[in-house]
Amino acid sequence: MKNRAILFLTAIAAFFIISFTITGNKDTLPVADKNNGGLFLPGHFKAVVVVDSLAGRARHLAVNDNGDVYVKLRFPDSIGGNVAMRDTNHDGKADIIKKFADYEDKGSYGTAMRVHKGYLYFSSEINVYRMKLNLNTLVPDGKPELIVHDIHPPQEHDAKPLAFDNKGHMYVAFGAPSNACQEQNRVPGSMGIEGCPLLKEYGGIWRFDEDKLNQQQADGMRYATGLRSVVAMDWNTADNCLYVVAHGRDDLRLQFPKLFTPWQSAVLPAEEFLKIKEGTDVGWPYYYYDPIKKKKLLNPEYGGDGKKAGDGAKYAQPIMAFAAHWAPNDLLFYTGNQFPARYKNGAFVAFHGSTNRSPYPQAGFFIGFVPFKGGKPVGSWEIFADGFAGRTTIASVSDAVYRPMGISQGPDGSLYISDTEKGRVWRIFYQGDKIKFTTAQLAKMELRKKLPSFKTPDITRNNLMSGMLTGGAKLYATYCTNCHQKNGKGDGNLFPPLGGSEWVTGGKYMEKETAIRVLLNGLEGPVKVKNVPYNSVMPKHNFLSDDQIAQVLTYIRNNFGNNSSLVTALEVKKVRASLKVK
Repeated sequence: MKNRAILFLTAIAAFFIISFTITGNKDTLPVADKNNGGLFLPGHFKAVVVVDSLAGRARHLAVNDNGDVYVKLRFPDSIGGNVAMRDTNHDGKADIIKKFADYEDKGSYGTAMRVHKGYLYFSSEINVYRMKLNLNTLVPDGKPELIVHDIHPPQEHDAKPLAFDNKGHMYVAFGAPSNACQEQNRVPGSMGIEGCPLLKEYGGIWRFDEDKLNQQQADGMRYATGLRSVVAMDWNTADNCLYVVAHGRDDLRLQFPKLFTPWQSAVLPAEEFLKIKEGTDVGWPYYYYDPIKKKKLLNPEYGGDGKKAGDGAKYAQPIMAFAAHWAPNDLLFYTGNQFPARYKNGAFVAFHGSTNRSPYPQAGFFIGFVPFKGGKPVGSWEIFADGFAGRTTIASVSDAVYRPMGISQGPDGSLYISDTEKGRVWRIFYQGDKIKFTTAQLAKMELRKKLPSFKTPDITRNNLMSGMLTGGAKLYATYCTNCHQKNGKGDGNLFPPLGGSEWVTGGKYMEKETAIRVLLNGLEGPVKVKNVPYNSVMPKHNFLSDDQIAQVLTYIRNNFGNNSSLVTALEVKKVRASLKVK
């Protein structure tokens, strides 16, 4: 009898522990970190760091109905591509952290993480998976189910964000493996292909059955087109419509230096906030949106000159334009009640921060908010959370300490934010009197728009390289900094670092010839640099003279911590001849 009583009491205790872990107290908030985890927030908003760093870092994240947090890893390993986290004592900090969901395609572009109808949906670069959630267990049981398979190999803009409507459909973005559908991708002066063939299978959003297994792109329906790259996407339940914040094209100055200045390339084109309906055509690759002229202009690859509007007015126009290259990487329409009423049904946008505004400061790196009313934006965008970068002037993207990536809403209405650089996760909540909230609490955040990471740069004063560069350094600033950054550390995802790279200074590869070959012929596809994977896009630079290639390689091989012998024009000439490159 005694043993039965002990077993009975143990079972009762276990029941209450599990029940408390699952349901918690939605009205009880954790104690905020003293400095809000390094974040600047409006009014009485507070933050706590849920987890300081995750092995594998982070992309998107999702929060289940019981408060469990699921994070898509930026760098999956043999254990798994996802992380599950649970806060058992409700102090706001995750005390159980487990990796799960091993799969074959482990590229760094794997992005989506969404909880939908009792399932956890997530994506790699080429697949969309789901796993059944169980509130009694943190890690989903069984193996991932394959929902959509992309038959194409991993390539540029291969993030696959997800959104769901209320009719059983799943929406998946297929980014275009190109900047502007040129004959030679990202090669200066290369013109665009008329009737861009990429649009048949890329550069748009496809709709699928959310419950059907083993679908391919051909099984879905092309719902919208003319979208070069979409990572931020959400379904707005207030008006039952899909919305995206799309990435604009890159490198106007690098591709067409006679038509665009470095300043124009830094501030053009806009990142477009768009309402997407069936059949929407946003106009890529033929048009881009100019946030200064406030209209769509013809891309130079198709005869544009920064002034020609062509048929730009015929395409879908943004409901709001954000600054160039801010990299919108997640979108969330807020439906909770934990925040003051003005935030209800408004849009939160995670801006990952720019990589290619050089020679001007990089910009973005914050969580923005757009108030909505009646399915339309009201007023301007706001800075909701800032301080991720850890400094106000960012010359190279690797200078940023954190870069916000994903947004998710918790069951109590708190907001969860993920970071790609260290895998930190924040939880943001409101601790004031919601009824007494006024726009006066936004005043300090509005002042932050004057900082270098937000304001439009001055053409002369904010040029970080003005009058400083000659020779190889000038060539590097012209052709290399937008990808590999001023400090040579790359962007940590698509563009690898140059310091200590075996592709630059030797190692198991031929010391100089490899670097010359890559610069002449380009390189596209998965590569490893210092044993870290990158889905690299390196265009051909054979338009440079032998002497120019020698100068820029000599500069690279003797900077960023490198200390290697110089490259001569004669050596470049010999490699060019062996490759039969003109």
